[in-house]
Amino acid sequence: MTILNSHGVRFAFGTLTVLPVRVSRWDRETARAGMLCAPLAGLVVGLLAAVPGALLSLAGAGPLLAAVASASLPAALTRGLHLDGLADTADGLGSGKPAEDALRIMKQSDIGPFGVITLLFVLLAQVAALFELYGRGWAHGALGALAAATAARLALTLASRRSVPAARPEGLGAAVAGTVPAGAAAAVAAVVVAGCAAAGAVTGGYGAARYALAVLAGLAAAQLLLRHCVRRFGGVTGDVFGALEETAATAVLVVLVLGG
Repeated sequence: MTILNSHGVRFAFGTLTVLPVRVSRWDRETARAGMLCAPLAGLVVGLLAAVPGALLSLAGAGPLLAAVASASLPAALTRGLHLDGLADTADGLGSGKPAEDALRIMKQSDIGPFGVITLLFVLLAQVAALFELYGRGWAHGALGALAAATAARLALTLASRRSVPAARPEGLGAAVAGTVPAGAAAAVAAVVVAGCAAAGAVTGGYGAARYALAVLAGLAAAQLLLRHCVRRFGGVTGDVFGALEETAATAVLVVLVLGG
């Protein structure tokens, strides 16, 4: 089976975006291919997020408006599901309750105080970081949005490794948990890091190293959260995947603005 088969690509775009792609298969083999293709979905989301930010920046709208545009597009392209997952995961972790009770809290339709606070500060951090990047030029902002979205979906590929269990027997988490061989996940990660480094080289100076480091930092932040969630909940859920995605994206953007 090749990574970039049509069913895998459909699975990645159909589950990770709202783009009009019909998922025709939902078996473990397709889930594995889909999660290996997750960074490709992130690349498209990043490109779509970068375009309005770059255009607004070039049109003289200012870095703040460009930053808001690039931060809001990924949310719109997922119907806010990843942000919702972040909020639910924050509520579950913040509850301090045993795994079964925490998972029940995460399934509730409302958002608690931990979720609201987490959403607020994560979105503020993303907009603030993108503001700094667009302040350096439209290319910096656009590349930052692109790298963050791609690395964020790569975090989902790594979270689908065979060593990571599902916390529930149903849902997206159960469908993709443990499907991706570690070697394949590492190979995809190497390609994404190299690609982001090559894109960062366009900014000159230490751009390549900065972008590679930012992606690695984003993956490390997501991995720390993943380990904590597995300890607390017994595995991953769809909500945890959303939290990992937003955590990785935010960490990438923050690292990109460090050091001026």
